[in-house]
Amino acid sequence: MSMNLRPLYDRIVVKRKETGEQVRGGIIIPDTAKEKPQEAEVIAVGEGKWSDDGKRMKLDVKKGDTVLIGKYSGTDIKLEDVEYTILREDEVLAIVE
Repeated sequence: MSMNLRPLYDRIVVKRKETGEQVRGGIIIPDTAKEKPQEAEVIAVGEGKWSDDGKRMKLDVKKGDTVLIGKYSGTDIKLEDVEYTILREDEVLAIVE
């Protein structure tokens, strides 16, 4: 993938993982009614915020990590027909190990 997007400071770009078609009690739930997936792959990370003493604070998440994010976290964008979410690192709930 050739994404020319570099998040600033403590922001990260993630791609939400699709959960596939959901079936509950034999009823197929259409895409519009599905909840946004909470698992996402980190696509790009910023270089971190500056601390008070002028040092760059690196992020804990890195490109390729799988993370858990809130359903409505971040800002959704679309590049080359692919949907991404940009959010701050402190909006990440956990790293899946």
